[in-house]
Amino acid sequence: MKMKSNIVYLFLLIGTVLFAQDVQFNAKLSKNRLGVNERLRVDFIMNQDGDNFRAPSFEGFSVVGGPSQTTSRQWVNGKSSFSKTYSYVLSPTKRGNLEIGQAEITVGGQVYKSPPVPVTVTAAVEVPKDPNDPTYLAKEKVHLVAEVSKNSPYLNEAFTIVYKLYVSKETSVNNWRELDSPKFADFWSQSADEKQFKIYEGKYKGEDYRYVILRRTVLYPQKTGKLEIEPLSLSVAVSVPTNRRDIFGRILSKSANITVSAPIRTVDVKPLPDAGKPDYFSGAVGEFDFKVTSTKDTLDAGEAFQLKLQVQGRGNLKLFELPKPNLPSTLEVYEPENSDKIRTNLAGMSGLKEDTYTVVPQFKGSYPIPPLSFTYFNPKTKSYERITSQERVITVENGPTDTASAISDTNDTKQQQVVASNNQFQYIKTTTNLKPVTQEKFFKSTLFWMLSLLPFLLIPIAILVRKRKESYANDVTGNRIRKADKLARKFLATAKKNLGSQKEFYIAMERALHNYLKAKLNITTSEMSKDRITRLLKERDVDQNTTIEFISLLESCEFARYTPASSVAMQQDYDKAVRVISAIDKQL
Repeated sequence: MKMKSNIVYLFLLIGTVLFAQDVQFNAKLSKNRLGVNERLRVDFIMNQDGDNFRAPSFEGFSVVGGPSQTTSRQWVNGKSSFSKTYSYVLSPTKRGNLEIGQAEITVGGQVYKSPPVPVTVTAAVEVPKDPNDPTYLAKEKVHLVAEVSKNSPYLNEAFTIVYKLYVSKETSVNNWRELDSPKFADFWSQSADEKQFKIYEGKYKGEDYRYVILRRTVLYPQKTGKLEIEPLSLSVAVSVPTNRRDIFGRILSKSANITVSAPIRTVDVKPLPDAGKPDYFSGAVGEFDFKVTSTKDTLDAGEAFQLKLQVQGRGNLKLFELPKPNLPSTLEVYEPENSDKIRTNLAGMSGLKEDTYTVVPQFKGSYPIPPLSFTYFNPKTKSYERITSQERVITVENGPTDTASAISDTNDTKQQQVVASNNQFQYIKTTTNLKPVTQEKFFKSTLFWMLSLLPFLLIPIAILVRKRKESYANDVTGNRIRKADKLARKFLATAKKNLGSQKEFYIAMERALHNYLKAKLNITTSEMSKDRITRLLKERDVDQNTTIEFISLLESCEFARYTPASSVAMQQDYDKAVRVISAIDKQL
């Protein structure tokens, strides 16, 4: 009896092993020959359940649908069958003899590959136009258009691209989602989207249509030559009327899911002309006004005044630096404070860019501030324009006189300042270090009694310190806030170290801003929406301009994932973050 049982187990084991080895994994195509304007369905079918499915690269095709997964299990006459399918819908991107590569699946720890399948893609073929086919009707009634404001801009000159979805009046759109978004790799970009979608009336190829503006983006080209703007692709669910009617005479509608894409747009970016280009040109393109002002023209030594350099107008305000003043060496000059008030709309960036220098004169006298020049390229006049400020004279009425000797001869007319040392009278001793001849005994001295009483005085201090430590340890919320604040400072320091490396800089910057808010507003990461941040800062009486600047920093971190940023823009964002965090600290 025992032998029979062993024989049965042996046969079951052999059958199980043979079954486990009989793995079938194949690729099935809806057609092996198609036109470049047709679509192809690919099914990867396996007869056993597996893990870690890995699709091929689909070179020569774009994925417009999938992956979708179906599983079936059947029992027929006591025998079970299993089937698992991964499906894709592909659209060819070129003509020729192509191939669906090998997919991979892991079954029982072993990797299986589907055999490659050849596909022939021909020129576009005539697609049957079935007036009752909802997909055909939808494609005839829904169109995605990309409108470019300038086809030949200058380098760093603003232009806009607007994506509009046109829908005929007889067709209704249920919803849509983006399949592929343009990256704007060769452009500095800024979104100028509307807060909510509006429906407009318009015409498409002479016919009346309705349309919505999906995206509006302001672009500043960073390279010259012909640059391509990647298309925007959408998956749209629509309901379209057919030629059929119900028993009451009403037109019947059918639903369909279609893919629409805006065509690739190409702009020819012109380089800035070399003729008349000055050596000190900083890359400003647009229309600007430049001025230099000071808060005081007359003051005393040791007092401070602010020297302000201001550029105002319309152009690439975030992509250039202001000139630096050349001040006399006897003036103590601190690092400038950047103050930008820049807004972006369909016409590009406009607003104010300002550097404020704090200057402290040390000696009595008159100090001339030489004129400063700011040069920019004006696309309207197609020429370089220069604005020069007037010379300013700062008069210091009261204070020490500069006794520096001026050394001059026929060959050298430069003045050298000799500054008197602060310790020039150090050799004159004003205090003594005399000790009495007779030394006081330590026992029963004042120091003796103080040291004897010191342990008794330290006991209550130790008790207070211990209670404070226990209270500190039990303060979970406070510890979390202090930890988040510490992380914010740490990530801000990390952002400074990574200036010039866009990805690492903006990741650290975003973490610093988020941890700072969590520390100050006592909120969690899940509550970090822009509307909630704005409301909480308003409730804490934070200035509205400061709140707007903080939100704009968060948006800069988000946009930096998709658009390149110059080192100048990163430095400005870092300075702005330091200033905004300091301002919020003071107001809270």
